[in-house]
Amino acid sequence: MTTVTTRSVAYPADGLTMVGHLALPAGTDRRPAVLVGPEGPGLNDFQRRRADRLAGLGYVALAFDINGGRWFTDPQEILARVMPLLADPGRIRDIGRAALEVLYAEPRTDPGRIAAVGYGTGGAIALELGRDGVDLRAIGTVNGLTTGRPGEASRIRCPVWAGVGSEDPIMPPAQREAFAAEMQAAGVDWRLVVYGGALHAFHHPPVDQAVLPGVGHHPRHAERAWRDVLDLLAECLPVEEYAGR
Repeated sequence: MTTVTTRSVAYPADGLTMVGHLALPAGTDRRPAVLVGPEGPGLNDFQRRRADRLAGLGYVALAFDINGGRWFTDPQEILARVMPLLADPGRIRDIGRAALEVLYAEPRTDPGRIAAVGYGTGGAIALELGRDGVDLRAIGTVNGLTTGRPGEASRIRCPVWAGVGSEDPIMPPAQREAFAAEMQAAGVDWRLVVYGGALHAFHHPPVDQAVLPGVGHHPRHAERAWRDVLDLLAECLPVEEYAGR
């Protein structure tokens, strides 16, 4: 892994001042870039470290913000923030596009080679960017198998990988089936991995606060899902071809 440099980046979105975490690999050359979207409570050190790990592999990575620098600890506050967002594709697309602008403005970013990976609400944002016709090389969504407005999935121009826990009550079988039907009808190159026995947010380490019912960590599947994300990026957004540039 290469030496990584990081910095916070403030930018406006959704009437808030977002504070993203930008991680850059060693060197001065342009590299493929990855948006990393957080779950509903907000951006925390766990997702910042995700961006750092991606930069260590050679990607420009931005862990973007969705709550104006806040991490919500009360489940009801989380729902009050997240549910209106999920009900308004235009708002979450704007949040995602604002983060994209941060990546575009970074000189290290190869603007034609960007992927979006998100968790929970961040995964919904990644999908909505695809449905909005954004030129992405890959979309990954973990615990965020949302469906969009009729017909808009046909605007997705890249492979979509999705992961979900089999026991996730927030993304139950009916939601999985609706997501799969939407992707298939739109002719998207899609994959869905169901991790047996896992709950919602199974990828996230335990937190010292109240959580929504149905949320729980599954260490083995968390690591498997991370490897699956890396495999998606290796297939669709390889960094090896940049060696020696």
